[in-house]
Amino acid sequence: MDERRRGMVGPLAPFWLGFRAELRRLGFASWSTDTQLSLMADLSRWLDRQQFGPADLSVAVVDRFLDVRRATHVSLVSGRALVPLLGYLRGLGVAPQPVVAVPSGPVDVLLARYAGQLRHQRGLSESTIGYYLDLVRPLLCAEMVCDETDLVRLDASTLIGFVTQYPAAGVGTPRRLTTALRSLLRFLRQEGLLSSALDDAVPTVADRPSGVLDRSLTPADVAALVAACDRAGSAGLRDSAILAVLVRLGLRAGEVASLRLEDLDWRRGTVQIRGKSGPAVLPLPADVGKVVARYLVHGRPSTALDRSVFLRCKAPHRGIGRAAVSAVVARASRRAGLPELVHAHRLRHTAAAAVVRAGGGMAEAGQLLGHARPVTTAVYATAGVEAMTVLTRPWPGTDGPR
Repeated sequence: MDERRRGMVGPLAPFWLGFRAELRRLGFASWSTDTQLSLMADLSRWLDRQQFGPADLSVAVVDRFLDVRRATHVSLVSGRALVPLLGYLRGLGVAPQPVVAVPSGPVDVLLARYAGQLRHQRGLSESTIGYYLDLVRPLLCAEMVCDETDLVRLDASTLIGFVTQYPAAGVGTPRRLTTALRSLLRFLRQEGLLSSALDDAVPTVADRPSGVLDRSLTPADVAALVAACDRAGSAGLRDSAILAVLVRLGLRAGEVASLRLEDLDWRRGTVQIRGKSGPAVLPLPADVGKVVARYLVHGRPSTALDRSVFLRCKAPHRGIGRAAVSAVVARASRRAGLPELVHAHRLRHTAAAAVVRAGGGMAEAGQLLGHARPVTTAVYATAGVEAMTVLTRPWPGTDGPR
């Protein structure tokens, strides 16, 4: 008998060989496989003592097991550790699927409809939708005493009071709050729940730190970021490709995460982007294509579970999310010793500023960033006072701009 199978008793023992094969298929390293099998054995023995079977592995039962495990272990004590095993057992149909919460109450029902509109009509990501719902939920909870008809009483003074009294959790919260609130009000008007349009009544909030004009990195900082990636390994190849895409194409972190293999048209030298305004096709510069191709050939795991361009370095090898893209930049900036931590969106500013510094205008920078309005591009392309002087007209009667 395999040494790692010792101690595998209880109701999960019949699934041991199948789970081991699944872990290998997913690309788990040998030590990770052993760790997962050990955890499976612990859970199986606990289920045996409780006289439970795989069909009893509800969320509540799993939480009970983890509570007991925390008393004797310091690792693998969170629900995340059991994701591979529970996913395998649920796929076989021997463990129950997690219960999906259904909307309860008028606020939840309305927010579910609003989320559907954001998802299907506006094409927002699930994380952005969740953020919007969290921001506007307090307003609906306060105003919907009985049902949706209560919203007809909404007026400008209520909205202003809600914005000014909202507890800001971060620098960007006020601006994001007003964006989400205007979106909700347009939805309510579309649903016939408001007698008049109120989105213009939402106050404008300026949350940009005073005195900060240029959020772009210098070419030396960008070079330091790239040099901080060890391209001798798969992780460094992936990270350097992500940095190249961010710096040269000015993509959002979510757009990088959503890239799929079929989006890269090597023959035409283009890449398809899934942005806020829908799909768009951008030129793929030769230097960026070379870095991405090197990752795809030498760094992308062969045990990929989907067709995402950029995958997790650890098994299971699925596509990464936008938070992971930003974390790649942050880790590189830390290794490079930059004076402050840099995240993915900072490189979007850097790409826009590079267009302006190279002599391009706001229109060119806006085309790169996929902006519909020049005023939006202006926030990204403020490449310092010296660079911006070429875009301003001299004051009448003077020799230079004011």
